[in-house]
Amino acid sequence: MSSKSSGSSLLPWLGIALAIILLDQFTKTLILGYFQLGDSRTVTSFFNVVRVHNTGAAFSFLAGASGWQRWFFIGLGFVAAVFIVWMLRSHGGQRMFSWALSLILGGALGNVLDRMLHGYVVDFIQVHYGGWYFPSFNIADSAITIGAALLILDEILRVRRS
Repeated sequence: MSSKSSGSSLLPWLGIALAIILLDQFTKTLILGYFQLGDSRTVTSFFNVVRVHNTGAAFSFLAGASGWQRWFFIGLGFVAAVFIVWMLRSHGGQRMFSWALSLILGGALGNVLDRMLHGYVVDFIQVHYGGWYFPSFNIADSAITIGAALLILDEILRVRRS
C-alpha cells in the first residue's frame, strides 16, 4: 500500500476522533460554565447531570496521588495516541477496528486536553439506581468504552471467520 493511499484512508478516522474531541470539550465547557463543583441536577429517576473533577483515571484510580498522576496520564495518553494513529495507518481498511480505534483516540485525547487545561478531567454524567451510583463519566469516557466494546466485537467476529 502506498503512503498516499495509506494517508488518505487515515483522514476519515482522524475526523471521527476530532468530532469526539470537539463534542467532549463542548459538553465539558457547558458544565464548567453552568455548574459549580459538586452541583447535581436530576434529569430522570436514574440519571443526573453533575460536576465532578477527577484527578485520577477510570473509577478515580490514583485520584489521591500527590499530583504526579496528571503528567503520567498526559504522557500515557500521548503514547496511546501515537500507537493508535500508527494502527489506523496500518489497518484503515478494517472498518469496525478503525471505528473502535477512532473512538478510543478521540476519547483519550479529550481527557488529555482536560488534564492539560485544568489538571483534572471534568465528569458530568451520573447514572444510578436504587441508591447505587455508577462513577460519574463524560463523553470521552463513553467513546473509549464504546470503542473498547467494538474492539472486542471485532475480535470475536474475526475469530469466528477464521
